[in-house]
Amino acid sequence: MILGSEKDATHALQITSKLKEFEIAHETHIASAHKSTREVLVLLENLENEKHIVIVTIAGMSNALSGVCAANSRHPVVACPPFADKVDFMVNINSTLQMPSKVPVLTILNAENCALACQRILQAKVF
Repeated sequence: MILGSEKDATHALQITSKLKEFEIAHETHIASAHKSTREVLVLLENLENEKHIVIVTIAGMSNALSGVCAANSRHPVVACPPFADKVDFMVNINSTLQMPSKVPVLTILNAENCALACQRILQAKVF
């Protein structure tokens, strides 16, 4: 799991609590695609040879993190962006949904569903 900032930790906790319930091992890192791009790329490089990985990205506002991860990794990327309220949702959802071609990002808004999707992807072992 890669969080864009420490502010995303509360939202991440909703996901990690379900991952624990599903007995799915996970790690949490904080690295911004905008502010610490090299750190994101190093994280992805370190994961490249791992098997059965799903990268969960949590970033609000301008969600470049999910796109950077999907463009620079062979692993599935699931974006689960946090939203403070409906106005925040309406302003920011497009940055998560609209990715360039060949940058596949799955977007799931509900934290529990994000963990469930990770469980199903990992069970399928198709990658």
